[in-house]
Amino acid sequence: MKMTKEQFEHIKTEVQKIPLDARRAHWADLEKDPKVKDINMRFRWDCYNAAGLTRYACDVLYPAGLNDNHIDTALRKIFPDYKKVTI
Repeated sequence: MKMTKEQFEHIKTEVQKIPLDARRAHWADLEKDPKVKDINMRFRWDCYNAAGLTRYACDVLYPAGLNDNHIDTALRKIFPDYKKVTI
């Protein structure tokens, strides 16, 4: 992963500030939405956006040469298959 440990930890800390109950409720809502094609990806990025990390990406991650694929790799490490592991 091209992302530094500090960048990864910042993302992880921020998304984990979202209460677990809220994350579970959002997952349940996504399961009911027929428009959601990849529930895991949608959930990861919804949490990323809910954590307010867009500005961080623009100010820190993108200028460091990272792109959405790098960010998604980090999010997959933070949120493995959500049905199996709930963090």
